Amino acid sequence: MRASCLSPVRRLWAVACCAGLFAAAASAQSGANALPDDPSARALGQSAAASSQSPAGSTQNPAPSSGTDLSGKQTKRILGIVPNFRSVSVDVKLPPESAKEKFKESTQDAFDYSDFIFVGQAENSYPEFRQGAVGYGRYYWHALADQVDEDYQVEFFFPVALHQDSRYYTLGRGGFIKRASYAFSRILITRNDTGRETFNTSEVVGAGAAAGISDFYYPSPERTWTKTGQRWVLNVGLDGATYIFQEFWPDLNNRFFHEKD
Repeated sequence: MRASCLSPVRRLWAVACCAGLFAAAASAQSGANALPDDPSARALGQSAAASSQSPAGSTQNPAPSSGTDLSGKQTKRILGIVPNFRSVSVDVKLPPESAKEKFKESTQDAFDYSDFIFVGQAENSYPEFRQGAVGYGRYYWHALADQVDEDYQVEFFFPVALHQDSRYYTLGRGGFIKRASYAFSRILITRNDTGRETFNTSEVVGAGAAAGISDFYYPSPERTWTKTGQRWVLNVGLDGATYIFQEFWPDLNNRFFHEKD
């Protein structure tokens, strides 16, 4: 099977997801450094242990807070580049989005400046596009069209029509397998506008609709059921990998990068 023509952001996501998952797995397996089921319980336990070890009648000044704990907190961008607008921090409850808000959010994703930075041109991914400057231009606009098409289908049209919430709600608790499974399952499970879980029609059908629409501008050899199905499965799979990375991004950010909005 030939390599697919991915959008620039999705190519960056694929690399970032692989690197991030290895780091997140190491972090989750590091025993005492693993994220507990209840962060507040750990803080209370440490406070009680310190009190029990202090001499009777003595008074200890509380340790100053560094103010840099970013556990469970999402940022609007990852590494200052990749858009992360739809990720919700741990335990944050948000009101349902209006159609206008969903349109604004999907437009932010679809036309973010990061989409225009890098475009990958795999060797002979689509021989019909040819090589050179003209071929590069064809790869470029096809990749951008794919990105815009899917963003609007998955984040706007279907969520508005079906009253679904396309935002990613971070779990932030439990071991690596539990959290990774939760994250990947979001391609099939989402919330509706009332906050109840439901089948993620917006993702599954929306990505399929985007793949079908792409048949209108891809060369005829790429319009077969097999090729269209491959683009559909690839889009959904990449979204699942993205959700996993978004789940562990607060941990990676808190440990290594310390980015704030």
